[in-house]
Amino acid sequence: MSLDSSNFRSEVPGDGSEVGRRNWLKGVAAASLATIGGNLAAESSECVAADRDVQPRRTGLIAEENLKPGSTDWQLTRVRLDKTGGFRSPWIEGYCSRQSVAAGETIDIMVSTDPPRPFKIEIFRTGYYQGRGARLMATLGPFEGKKQTVPTPGEKNLHECRWQASTSLKIPADWVSGVYLGRLSLLADDPTAGYWQNYVVFIVHDDRPADILLQCSDNTWQAYNRWPDNYSVYTHPKGTEGPWADVSFDRPYSKYAQIYENPQSLGSGEWLCFEFPMADWLEQQGYDVSYCSNSDMLTPERGLKCKAFLSVGHDEYWDIRQYDSVVKMRDSGVNLLFFSGNSVCWVTPYRDSSSGVPNRIMFRGGPYGGKHTYAELREKLNGPFPHRGPDEGYLMGARNVDPVNGGGDWICTKPDHWIFAGTGMKQGDRIPGLIGWEYHGDPPTDIPGLEIVGEGTALQGGTRPQHWTATIYPGPKNNFVFNASTIFWCQDLSSPPGHMLPWSHWSRPHGPDERVQKITTNLLRRAIG
Repeated sequence: MSLDSSNFRSEVPGDGSEVGRRNWLKGVAAASLATIGGNLAAESSECVAADRDVQPRRTGLIAEENLKPGSTDWQLTRVRLDKTGGFRSPWIEGYCSRQSVAAGETIDIMVSTDPPRPFKIEIFRTGYYQGRGARLMATLGPFEGKKQTVPTPGEKNLHECRWQASTSLKIPADWVSGVYLGRLSLLADDPTAGYWQNYVVFIVHDDRPADILLQCSDNTWQAYNRWPDNYSVYTHPKGTEGPWADVSFDRPYSKYAQIYENPQSLGSGEWLCFEFPMADWLEQQGYDVSYCSNSDMLTPERGLKCKAFLSVGHDEYWDIRQYDSVVKMRDSGVNLLFFSGNSVCWVTPYRDSSSGVPNRIMFRGGPYGGKHTYAELREKLNGPFPHRGPDEGYLMGARNVDPVNGGGDWICTKPDHWIFAGTGMKQGDRIPGLIGWEYHGDPPTDIPGLEIVGEGTALQGGTRPQHWTATIYPGPKNNFVFNASTIFWCQDLSSPPGHMLPWSHWSRPHGPDERVQKITTNLLRRAIG
């Protein structure tokens, strides 16, 4: 279908008119000047304070949770794929009935075993736990397993399982917010008969006021999920980036199948690959953090109860309602920190499952980017799309660019900025391999107060160059928006159990780096006060 102006939303908050846009820019400019004037005197003392090892207060639910004993056995140790180059383990696999659930609510766990064999489910909450990475919360079963049907591809190649629930779990009142893994284990006296393992994953959310809200990128996990055999939004015969394929959350997560091999990803989406290091580090440091799914951000209420909103890892697929929610949060004073890359790239509408459960099917509806050149290029090459989103640069401070994937060093360009206090970094200092494998660049030139704090060149395939930029700009209520411009940022915060360092495009992050930790500490100190 053809697109007209009704398909676009305002690139900045306001009434959508040019007058509204100018008023918003003037308002931010005024707020920026007031902030600058009020903060100049405090800046030097704040930088001195940033040099000290001032730790967050170790109080609250998350700190108390991490005093409890972690588990020494929560990872997958017995993993088998159905074939060389395969994506699934049909001996035992499963999924959950909801992406996220609150304490007191019930979630169903669907499991298939082929051939039918007894199994158990161990539920772990992932976190720090004295460096062990997870805590055993419950053991369910044993259950009699049965083979459940692999669905016939539906319209737009949709694979939607309609499996019977193996068990239902009511979330106890004392289970705090976090990302939970259910380890599925076959039970057999004879290991040669098969004793394989897999995960299911779900998020426990809450609605309490919290300093930090970490949004899991589970829309992106599902977009790349190829279960059962090479079916994702990228594998339709018409091409890799069109609006042709629907994907359902009602199916197991296959092994991660993009830039590297990670057996721990079987059933766990991309949580252990790209996001868990952030959660591990936050909880180790004692931060007050709550967790949510992409689908929990369709309205802004949850985020408005927090001081800082974190987008982490590979956060590519956003429903337009997520975008509107986060704009509202920024304009209400919430600090936004994009510790992610390739974020807010595709408009991703949800629809109900065949049984009427909301937000269980999604597809690539069209590009964000407004009238930006890269969005227009995607429309020309892969469209027409039924949806178009606003220019994500006016939210994040930088945009998705072409080529969007590659690798390189993260380079400091503004060492006197407060985010670098205590790092010792100088102009041109590099953090090796931190850019990748997707990133942001091309910041809007008309956001008042926007600063480029890092920039450099990434090489796609080791040969094709692209300029990336890390940015920060002031919000309208003495808040700010930071964009680290890389999927790999979390890799240099910690290296918890169950996590593997990724690599891509002849570039790889090196793991925990004191400078990345200090920059993140400075940002969070300013964000949460």
